[in-house]
Amino acid sequence: MTFHMLKPLAGALVGAALALPAAAENWDMPTPYGDSVFHTQNIQQFAADVSEATGGALTITVHSAGALFAHPEIKDSVRRGLAPIGETLMSRLANEDPVFAVDSIPFLASSYDEARALWDVSRPLVEEKLAAQGLTLLYAVPWPGQSIYTKEPVNSTADLQGAAFRAYNTATERLAQLMGAVPTQIETGDIPTAFATGRVAAMITSPSTGVSSQAWDFTTHYTDTQAWLPKNMVIVNSRALEALPADQQAAVRDAAAKAEARGWEMSAAETAAKIATLKEKGMTVSAPSDTLKAELAEIGKTMTAEWLASAGDEGAALIDAYTAAK
Repeated sequence: MTFHMLKPLAGALVGAALALPAAAENWDMPTPYGDSVFHTQNIQQFAADVSEATGGALTITVHSAGALFAHPEIKDSVRRGLAPIGETLMSRLANEDPVFAVDSIPFLASSYDEARALWDVSRPLVEEKLAAQGLTLLYAVPWPGQSIYTKEPVNSTADLQGAAFRAYNTATERLAQLMGAVPTQIETGDIPTAFATGRVAAMITSPSTGVSSQAWDFTTHYTDTQAWLPKNMVIVNSRALEALPADQQAAVRDAAAKAEARGWEMSAAETAAKIATLKEKGMTVSAPSDTLKAELAEIGKTMTAEWLASAGDEGAALIDAYTAAK
């Protein structure tokens, strides 16, 4: 075959290549929680929305229940580009910067309205911290509020004096101490056994965990304190996001905005449904007494002050903005 014959053939091949549609992109997305958890269900819908909006040009394969990466590994996996997108509990990053723990300060934001106000003022700073690591925040959704489970009514912190109180991180340890209780480290899966054997007599956790651990088998009272509403974040590797065509980037951001709005609604619905289940199973559900509410508010001030000591000027500005916004 001569050069003159090759030239039109090469031109035809280039033309054919240009006519081909761009190859579809698939993102693997690790999440820590199982398919029955509302956070995961919300993510599945987010992935479906992205696929639909991009006509299948970008698909997201969700790997739930830590199947691709374990929870502690997800954030760094996304940062390093091992997975382009993932979900993590925001306060898991508190050891990097106290700003990531602002939604887990007990009794700072104790309702969905307060949690939303706190998120509105803290989001720009969270985004800035993530951006410095090559990460883009897409959206965040809270868990139901953390409330107190006991075998007897709790009208004041005096009722918890000396009680073995389940702790699962430094914040819950400190909370137990300030309430006069004795913190005892217990993992979620060990809760029923710990109560049955008398290792603990009280705990603070979400209504979701209360139902999944069948709290009615070992406690009788649920005091609806909503001490804090910790959030899960969905983050994406910034370079991976920016490598997408502009219309696909817009589709991802639009689906994320919808997922955040939907997720907050799902969380509130989860709270109502799980508290209803606790009632159906015979537990006494009550709001905190005025005395307990005042005592817990003081504990909240103490723990906020302790957080501010580590968060510095950034933290002070954030709390001031939140106080003004409430």
